[in-house]
Amino acid sequence: MSRLRYWKLTVEDLRKAQYDPKKVLIWEIKCTKDDKGTHFGVFCYRNGTPWDYTSIHGIVFYHNQIDQQEIEKITNFLKGKFGGEPAEKGSRIFLKNSKEIYAPSEIADLAVQIGDTFEGSTELTVELENFTVPEQEQSNLPSSKILPIPGK
Repeated sequence: MSRLRYWKLTVEDLRKAQYDPKKVLIWEIKCTKDDKGTHFGVFCYRNGTPWDYTSIHGIVFYHNQIDQQEIEKITNFLKGKFGGEPAEKGSRIFLKNSKEIYAPSEIADLAVQIGDTFEGSTELTVELENFTVPEQEQSNLPSSKILPIPGK
């Protein structure tokens, strides 16, 4: 079972990508607000995001140096798009049982909307499982941005 992470992708990289959405384990959109470390990230784990000893399915975001008013705006923005019940744990906001997306065009579109709405630059990561060499070659994803994940 091979796993590959494509990291530091641009929206354009993902727009050109062609892969089976069922092979995505994790995707993340990191939105950087300034050069002082202010950022947030929106992500989704296919197998659920850990919450103590259970997993919660749905969209999640984390935040760093974001004020409470902006956190509420991000929560409302994501809830409006994906539904779900907001729950907070530390610096993460879970949208429990929200709609999940995995297609490259949907993730790229969300990255553009996040960047435009929250006035930040975005960087994307997608991790795929059982992504064969022929699939990698046909995916249009840049081979220079592959980070192999060790393991089984």
